[in-house]
Amino acid sequence: MNKIYKYLAVSPPDRPVLVYSDRPRCQISSTEYVVSRFQRIENRWGFNGTSDRIKFMVDRRIFVVGFGLYGAISGPHEYKTQIKIIHCGTNKTLAEHDTSFVCDGNSRPCRVCFKEPVEILPGITYIAAALIRGPDSYYGTKGLRRVSTNDSDVTFQFTYAAMNNNGTSVEDGQIPEIIYYTAAE
Repeated sequence: MNKIYKYLAVSPPDRPVLVYSDRPRCQISSTEYVVSRFQRIENRWGFNGTSDRIKFMVDRRIFVVGFGLYGAISGPHEYKTQIKIIHCGTNKTLAEHDTSFVCDGNSRPCRVCFKEPVEILPGITYIAAALIRGPDSYYGTKGLRRVSTNDSDVTFQFTYAAMNNNGTSVEDGQIPEIIYYTAAE
């Protein structure tokens, strides 16, 4: 412990030699990206006490910051929500956050974030889930199964999350956006 403290506190060339690498294990890019999965927006999506859910997979390691969620069609409103990311293979919840968001009545998705970014590995299926409480909202239609982002060089694949999904599917529903950072390679 003393060597680590000295290593951090003393400038070169007086630093002690460490027996392990001092390279950072992970570096997250400073640029935030957003993948949008719908091509059109409609109104009148209701909430029945079950989570809106969609499965997704990426081809590159990323860190999910949160989701974009649609808000009220009838003017400003505050929604209560619980967002989650679930690992499909183990059904383990990797991140969960109970929060709220305020929308101003327009159709732009509202940003809802986790407390910490969530690591997402390539080739593994995850579920993005949002339990939303509030009045009817906008919703997306003409959903895309595969979205390749030019700016971050990440490809997302979206698939249907069966059972208790409040009607959200690849084609239409909630969770129009995933907000993320890429991992430096």
